[in-house]
Amino acid sequence: MSGGRIMRTVKGLLQGGAAPDAAPGAAVASYWTDHNVTAHHRFATAADSLNYFHWRNDQYFGYIDLMPVAGQDGKVVVDFGCGPGHDLVGFGAYSKPSRLIGIDVSPSSLAEARDRLALHGIRCELIALDPSATTLPLADGSVDYLHSSGVLHHTPEPAGWLREFRRVLRRDAGARIMVYNYDSLWLHLYVAYQKQLVEGTLVGLDLRAAFAKTTDGPDCPISRVYRPTEFVALAKEAGFDAEFLGAGISMHEASLLPNRFAAIQDYRLPAECRRFLAEITFNEHGLPLRQGHVAGVDGCYLLKPRS
Repeated sequence: MSGGRIMRTVKGLLQGGAAPDAAPGAAVASYWTDHNVTAHHRFATAADSLNYFHWRNDQYFGYIDLMPVAGQDGKVVVDFGCGPGHDLVGFGAYSKPSRLIGIDVSPSSLAEARDRLALHGIRCELIALDPSATTLPLADGSVDYLHSSGVLHHTPEPAGWLREFRRVLRRDAGARIMVYNYDSLWLHLYVAYQKQLVEGTLVGLDLRAAFAKTTDGPDCPISRVYRPTEFVALAKEAGFDAEFLGAGISMHEASLLPNRFAAIQDYRLPAECRRFLAEITFNEHGLPLRQGHVAGVDGCYLLKPRS
C-alpha cells in the first residue's frame, strides 16, 4: 500500500470511514431538498409545531439533555444544517438569543423553516448556503454558540466545516455537535444482525457502508458514523478541545433490545458486535449502556475553541 493510500485511509477513518469524497455538495443539497426530518410536514399552529418539537425529541432518549436549546439568552446562536427549523423553534421558544441564525443548503427546508418560525413569531436569519461553499458567511469570532444536530456526518468535508466553526466562534464560545455513533445498538444490533443476517439485506457491505444505507434513506449520498475517539480526534485537529458527552438512543434501537441474545448466538455475527452486545448493562432508567455510556445512535459532543 502506497504512502498516499495510507494517508487517505487514515483520513477516511477520522472522517467516519464511509465514502469520503463520495458525493459532491450539489448531490447532497439535492437529496436534502427532497428529504427532510419532518417529511415536509406543514404545521397549522404554533401549538402544533411545539407539540411536534417535543414528540420528536422524545423519540431519542436523552437527546434534549445532551443537545439543549435552553440557556442561550443574549447570545448569537447558529444552527448549522437547520433543515425545516426544528431546533430553531426550540431555541426561539426556550432561549432569548440576541441573534438566531439558521444555515442550510436546502431551499425547500429553509422555506418550511420560515413558515414554521412565523407561527411562533420567532425572529431568525435564514441563510441559504451554496452547495459548493466551503466557508460560512459570518465574521471571525462572531458567534457565541453553534449547534449542529445530525448534519456534519452528511457533508463532503466535515473536517473543513469544523475548522470553519472554530473560525466563527468566539474564544470563550462553545459548540454542541451530534453525529452518528458507531458504539450503538443501531450499528451492532440493527445493522449487523437485523438487516444483514435476519433480513438478508446489505449483504457484502462492511458495517460502516451498511450503516450508511439505514439512517436517512438508502440513497442518501453521504452518511458517516464515528467512534467517539475518531470524532474527538477530528475536532482536535480543527482546533477544539472536544468531549464526548454521551449518546441519545432511538426508540427503534431500544425496541430491538430483546433480540440481542439471539444475535449473540448467531455465529455469523461479527465478533466485535457479539462482544459489544455481551457487554451491555443497564442504568436506573432501563437504558442500555456500554462502557458507561448509553449505546445509542446520536453521539453528542461539546467543543470548546482551543487557545
